Order: sequence, then C-alpha cells, then structure tokens
Amino acid sequence: MTSITIHKEHIKEHVQELRDALAIGIEQRPVTLGLHTSACSISLLELYLHKLGKIQSGTMVKHEWFKEPQAGQKVIPIAERKISVEFPHKEELFKLLYIIEDNRNKLIYGKPILSNIQATLESFRKLHAMIKEELAKEGEDIEPL
Repeated sequence: MTSITIHKEHIKEHVQELRDALAIGIEQRPVTLGLHTSACSISLLELYLHKLGKIQSGTMVKHEWFKEPQAGQKVIPIAERKISVEFPHKEELFKLLYIIEDNRNKLIYGKPILSNIQATLESFRKLHAMIKEELAKEGEDIEPL
C-alpha cells in the first residue's frame, strides 16, 4: 500500500469521527475534535507534501512541531526547521496548524471553552479546504468534511 493510500485512509477515518462529533454537538465532543483535527491536519499535510514530492515516502510530520513561534523569537520555529521545503500556501497552512495545535491540549486534557473549540474547528475547515483544493490540482481527491 502506498503512503498516499495510507494517508487517505487515515484522513477518511478522522473525518468520519469529526462528522460524528459535529452531529452530536461540538460542546459534547471537545476531546474528539481536539484529537482528530490535530491528527487529520498532520495526515493532510503529509499527503499534500508526498503528492508534491516535497518529502519522501515514510517521512513523518509530528504535531509537536507546530508550537506557535513567539514574537521576537530568535530561533527558527521547529516546523520551519523540520519542513524547510517551499510549497504553495505554506505560511497560511502553518498558521492554521499553529491554532489547531495550540488548542489541541486544551480540548483533550483541559476544560475547553467554546471559543477554543470553534477556533480549532474553523482553522481545521480552512486547512482541509485549502489542501483539498491543492490536491485536486494534482489529480488527488480526499474525503470531504
């Protein structure tokens, strides 16, 4: 099985879980939303980078890399160091990933507030739509949200 096929299967599973959580209600499923938006975002990014030929098969992107850089930070952010290749919408995708990952632990382990849940879901929807559109240009289709 190719890495693209594996990523697509993972994305499909995550999206199905997100749909179920949305049907139940986002305030009742913050843990599910935190976990699956994070994991699915990383799978989407990996699929996109594999399809563009920017990373090799088997290369793993880790969600921990997307800790938002602080203003005036002198060290290059870890996501930039680990994913140094250029690709369309990189900056915007990384910003969305920073939001998703910033809220991930709040939703999974903390006492989530509605604004965090909504920000995570909105950022994920934008990231999903953007990558879906870019993959379509490459002849690849993914599970719709």
